[in-house]
Amino acid sequence: MNLATLESTNPALANEEAFGAHLLRDTKANVASMPGVLAKTAILVAMAMIAGVGGYEFFGQNPGLLWVGSIVALVVSLGVGFTMYGKPGLAPILAPIYALVEGAFLGGATGLIQQMLDNMKVQVPGGVALQALVITGSVMAGMLVLYRAGIIKPTNTFVSVISAATLGIMVTYLASFVLSLFGVTLPFVSFGSVTATGTAGLIGLGVNVLILVIASLWLVVDFRRIDELLAAGSPKSTEWYCGFCLLVSLAWIYWEAVKLVARLAVLFGRRD
Repeated sequence: MNLATLESTNPALANEEAFGAHLLRDTKANVASMPGVLAKTAILVAMAMIAGVGGYEFFGQNPGLLWVGSIVALVVSLGVGFTMYGKPGLAPILAPIYALVEGAFLGGATGLIQQMLDNMKVQVPGGVALQALVITGSVMAGMLVLYRAGIIKPTNTFVSVISAATLGIMVTYLASFVLSLFGVTLPFVSFGSVTATGTAGLIGLGVNVLILVIASLWLVVDFRRIDELLAAGSPKSTEWYCGFCLLVSLAWIYWEAVKLVARLAVLFGRRD
């Protein structure tokens, strides 16, 4: 994620050298378009969902391998992100790889949380995955409406604030992940904390909601930057690049939604 000087949660979207208007002019038949961005995003989301189903089943039967999947997902995410930052033209190849790996990991993590809730006899109507998908889709639609209506404007101050917040969140997540490898659990943000009850559960719920809001606000920044790239006459491969960047934001929103659904179910939906 970026600091104040950057204009998007995805460093690649803020890469002026790669996407500056003076470098992006192309023939009209070979420039990116909004329908193209939407189509590529839909393809990547579909790939992630299909991989998610596979990850849900595989890691559900092999939960001990999920930590390996998390490391692979982290390495692939960073590798793909940094590679496309310098070579955005590789997006048609790398974006699908990211979608498959991230989708499989999120599917496995979702399945593990579902199992945890089942073991606690906590019921989630339709399942955690379905509710999280509904929340993710609703958030994206809502942010798009707010952006198009001009209700939320991604000003420099706006970007600076959520960039600082995002940096703090990412550092905390990384610390939580590293500590978890040694059996240490950070309260309120760790994977296992989603089943917390009482005061700890309520605090975790509040933290979860705050992070979900921050993740959602990044979509507004991404929408604006995509508009700028399209207006600059970006090459056709930019459609895949923009789709990748949107998928990164959507994956974060989905994961926060999964934890939110689980926390609410534990706090208010126990059968016993």
